[in-house]
Amino acid sequence: MRMAWSRSSGWVRLGCISALTALPGFGVTAQAQAQGLFDSGPVSFTAAQAARGKSAYNDNCSSCHGGNLDDGQFGPPVKGPAFRAQWHSQSAAALFSLAATTMPPAAPDSLDGQSYADIEAYILQQNGATAGTTALSAAELAKAASPARRAGGYGFLGNHDAIYQAAMARREALLDELTPVTATMLRNPPAADWLMWHGTYAATGYSQLEQINARNAGDLRVAWTITLPASGNEITPLVHDGVLFVESANTVEALNGTDGSVLWQYVRQLPPRLHDGRQAHMKALAIYQDKLYAPTADGHMVALDVKTGRLIWDTPIGTAPQDTHEGEVGGNTYTLSGGPIVADGKVVIGVSLALNAAGGDFIVGLDGQTGKELWRFHTIARPGQPGGDSWNGAPVDQRYGGGVWTVGSFDPDLNLLYFGTGNTYDTATLLLPRSHPGRSNDALYTDSTVALDPDTGKLVWYYQHMNRDVWDMDWVFEQSLLTLPVDGRPRKLLFTGGKLAIFDALDRANGKYEFSTEVGLQNLVVRIDPKTGAKIINPAFDNPKPGQNYVICPSTDGARNWISTSFDPTTDILYVPLLDNCMNFHWVPRDPAQVAAGGDDISRAPIPPHDSDGKFGRIEAINLRTRKTVWTLRQRAAIESSMLASAGGVIFSGSHDREFHAYASATGKLLWQTTLNSAPSSSPITYDAGGEQYVAVVAGSGSAMDAFASALTPEIADPSGSTTLWVFKLRNARASGN
Repeated sequence: MRMAWSRSSGWVRLGCISALTALPGFGVTAQAQAQGLFDSGPVSFTAAQAARGKSAYNDNCSSCHGGNLDDGQFGPPVKGPAFRAQWHSQSAAALFSLAATTMPPAAPDSLDGQSYADIEAYILQQNGATAGTTALSAAELAKAASPARRAGGYGFLGNHDAIYQAAMARREALLDELTPVTATMLRNPPAADWLMWHGTYAATGYSQLEQINARNAGDLRVAWTITLPASGNEITPLVHDGVLFVESANTVEALNGTDGSVLWQYVRQLPPRLHDGRQAHMKALAIYQDKLYAPTADGHMVALDVKTGRLIWDTPIGTAPQDTHEGEVGGNTYTLSGGPIVADGKVVIGVSLALNAAGGDFIVGLDGQTGKELWRFHTIARPGQPGGDSWNGAPVDQRYGGGVWTVGSFDPDLNLLYFGTGNTYDTATLLLPRSHPGRSNDALYTDSTVALDPDTGKLVWYYQHMNRDVWDMDWVFEQSLLTLPVDGRPRKLLFTGGKLAIFDALDRANGKYEFSTEVGLQNLVVRIDPKTGAKIINPAFDNPKPGQNYVICPSTDGARNWISTSFDPTTDILYVPLLDNCMNFHWVPRDPAQVAAGGDDISRAPIPPHDSDGKFGRIEAINLRTRKTVWTLRQRAAIESSMLASAGGVIFSGSHDREFHAYASATGKLLWQTTLNSAPSSSPITYDAGGEQYVAVVAGSGSAMDAFASALTPEIADPSGSTTLWVFKLRNARASGN
């Protein structure tokens, strides 16, 4: 069995660790390389560490490399003259990085970092090194390893015949031909590419490709699949010049868009508590010029060379990242569960779910070339700012929430970035009376759209869609930029909806309210002011009493959630994925210690609506010109993917029952469906490579959407532990002439 070189700090995972006889200078900095394993003095480790390493080696490595390290049937020796000769000038960090990113073959990077360091100590001991008083540190080894070289090819220890050489040449050529992604391309992406989260800066989820259409969609077949590192991923792949980029868990990969062959792979060594990043929920990547931008499970943003996977820069998003599941900001947990957008050369991303972060969440702008933080906008208003006195008189350290867990939009003509924000996580701040209340308890900028200057991060305008949201009805989703008629003339609008599936249209230059539309799956709002868009709350729910139960629709999973709508600009039809559900809601006040521990103070158990027929999943097609429903599709299983619309008259959607569908966009007629390995809790894309149109979607359980859907339809099992990228194309697109 063999390994293949990854153009980053890792290796493509193809088998046992024959790659331990590695090329000199494997992915390490000059400083780390100077401290070689066998030629520059001893590498310090302890006897106790080596003893732990022996146990870990026996459990995870001996089946390939043998109990004596040199008598394995499947793996090469990891002790003896040949091993020492290959590694005499390489660093401890290089050996650590190789082992951590490739071993064990069935589950690379599945051990905690210190176990890999312990195994290395044992291997060194067995090769004649003497134990000392200082242990090998996984943290220091991970810092020293640097993904800094581009390899000449894969499988250098294997068969290098003419077939191998031709395959490697094709892969090299595909990477070498990648063109820089310019600002002009981001403004108007080529139809063949998918350069950002929801397709374009306008976030409409619409493709101009039409090879796959309503006449031939039934002829779709699997083109290729690839297993990704298992995670709770909600990722959207990107495609440029026929190369597909995807992230899952601790790994970013570049793949050939026509056949899925791996071109390079960046594998990140994570802190011990994160292990292999299985809990990661990143939604998006970004690409600009020669760099691919990726959020990481440990709360960093990294920039990778698009042609090699080489790490260019690495920026922690916060003041003091720690060894926690998400990262740390001033001792408070946070996540990067949305994704970046590039605007005017800035990489901009929101921070989210800081449940115990006093002062709330924020949006940060980084220099795209260096990763340097340029600005930070707090989504919880500070005293002295507009909205700073809207928190019922509470000081900043008692204000929570404002999460940003969806990618923003950008209007380059107005030079404005748009982000939606979430609710507050401690509703007592707004519900309990105070001796010195503020001007209001609206809680800005929760449940709002904020328009920012990408160069400075300054707030240009804001619009609060729902004030004093104590029911967890976030308005944090896609900010679609549409042109629609208002009062008989076309208007450039921002169109966005919250969990209530109420959609507001705003003038995107100044935030002026224009109109709303809704789908009728909620009982919280009884009226919308036609001039301001203010939401008038049902008096029965307006002031929840502690411990009292209220049946509110929808649940906090929403009638709609982060899985996004799509909009067809040729018909003005919006396609909305919906969940018909309610909840038993009650408020449980907490003491200050409980608040500081994190979480929130409301309880919500999803339940079916009282008149439910058992069909919870729903797609609504709404003509935004007339604001009337064109067609509705209803089914048992919850819709679990974003919508994807195309010029071919086809929309794509996936659901909790693992089905992935193609529908006629005009009528909702089912054209094609297939069963995936797991629910596609992600955003599908479409692209062209080599003259053929492909549709791609990531399937894998583990998201919050799965949990809520399972509660409503417990008979539908969504297998866990496997994340797979599925790619489809027409069976014979070229021959059909389509």
